[in-house]
Amino acid sequence: MTAILDQLRAAPRSMLGKLPGSSGDDDETRRPLPVSGMLAAAATLGVGLAALTTLTLVGWIAAPRGTLGTGLPGVFRTAAQLWLAAHHAGFAIQGGRVGLLPLGLIVLPAVLLYRAGRWMARDADLRLRLPARLPKNSPKEQAGARRRAQLAVVVQAGVSLAAPYALLAGLIALAASNEITQPFIGEALLSHFVLAFLAGSLATARMIGPWRVMLRLLPERVRALTVGTAVATAVLLVAGLALVLVAVVVNFGQVKELSDVLSPGLVGGVLLLLLQLLYLLNAVVWASSYIAGPGFAIGADTLVAPTGVQLGTVPSLPLLGALPESGPVPGWMMAVVAVPFAAGAVAGVMVARISPSPSYEAAPLWGFLSGVVTGLVAGLLAALSGGPIGGGRLATIGPSPWEVALSVAVEVGVAAGISAGVANLLLLNKRARTPLDKAAAPVRKAGAAIAKAASKVGLAESDPRPLPGHWMDATEADTQEIPVIRDDWQDEHASAEAETLAQARPRLPEPDRPPRKDIVDESDDRGGHVIYLDPYAWDRD
Repeated sequence: MTAILDQLRAAPRSMLGKLPGSSGDDDETRRPLPVSGMLAAAATLGVGLAALTTLTLVGWIAAPRGTLGTGLPGVFRTAAQLWLAAHHAGFAIQGGRVGLLPLGLIVLPAVLLYRAGRWMARDADLRLRLPARLPKNSPKEQAGARRRAQLAVVVQAGVSLAAPYALLAGLIALAASNEITQPFIGEALLSHFVLAFLAGSLATARMIGPWRVMLRLLPERVRALTVGTAVATAVLLVAGLALVLVAVVVNFGQVKELSDVLSPGLVGGVLLLLLQLLYLLNAVVWASSYIAGPGFAIGADTLVAPTGVQLGTVPSLPLLGALPESGPVPGWMMAVVAVPFAAGAVAGVMVARISPSPSYEAAPLWGFLSGVVTGLVAGLLAALSGGPIGGGRLATIGPSPWEVALSVAVEVGVAAGISAGVANLLLLNKRARTPLDKAAAPVRKAGAAIAKAASKVGLAESDPRPLPGHWMDATEADTQEIPVIRDDWQDEHASAEAETLAQARPRLPEPDRPPRKDIVDESDDRGGHVIYLDPYAWDRD
């Protein structure tokens, strides 16, 4: 589709370049944004209808005659109805309406519209219309004005793609009407406009930068709520997908039995498998509603919930063979209700991290608000995933939107409020300690420098070491200096042994020695006497 759009873009400019007196400058030949949006919308509808027409033609050849229309006009009308169903536009039939449409089919127009939006932005050179990048540390007023200008360009691009796309969809809805099915033109216009606006806006915002930069277009609080809601919704959908896969594996015998009953053949089997893959997203949303508590219905007076299962006759779709049997549910299945609380806990942490609140009371409120928004999103998905198939008993299929919205809002909101409050408290305490640590760092450095200088001049010990161990108790060791042990010392046992041996030996008479004249006791006037002092006598008993 991009190659077709590039040819549409290059053809007029190449023709203008051949005209005399005209220059091929891109600035002069740039198409207005509404014109680029019209071309992108027309190309998207053409490529999408061509793909669905080919698929319908294959089914028309393989299926019995009259199933997908009579002749090529009937095939094209069926493809147009499929295109409307891909945008979740319902149909009116005799005795009721058809609203149970596959959510997986919306992927085709969404991808085509996103690529068309990227081409539209390049064709209209929207990058030149975006405000220039501001230098760092710019005032908040300038940053806010720049963000508002960027949002204005994004919204303008979304409307330029969505408006012609919705008008063309109205023409397709008129062409797809027949005696059996009549599309709701109002739903077709609204669904096409909303989907094209979202895809075009995202494609234009993607020009600004990566997804992180795109989120910065939103105010801080709105960005925090958006991320928290997206995280909680993603957790619920992933848990729903896991539940669907486990149910299919456990009840694979019933699924295979329903497939054998239909006996679609090779081509029909491929188409049946494709149909079930398109309804897989519906099943994931139903499983998420089951996890939230309210469950879902497969017809009037039926319920599939963690509290119990009550079923009647279900449609012959092999994927529905994964449903549990009627009766009470094991008690351990109630553990799935903890998933919304876990999703809320994660969402609350994300809200607090992106936009911390200066007051302790505000953070839980913002966390609870993210849970309320998640509940609204879950209710919208529940409404889109279900719907009637005609009248009578099959008029009620899928989860109840308001019950799912209320349950998810309470469960996710309570958990998100608690986790946001705790996370915000931790962040505020950490931020409060950071300035004190930064302020104390110079003081610690100055103290270390003073101690180092004092050690150099001898006013302080540079490397104080602990005293060696001693047999004395700790109090005496701390208050008295411990002597250094010398090699010529003898312990008390050696001294006692030497004294005993000396007493056992016979004493020889000592010869008379003349008194020493080099040691004089000046305090004694009778000639003096010798006084020997042992400075280590305290170490002996």
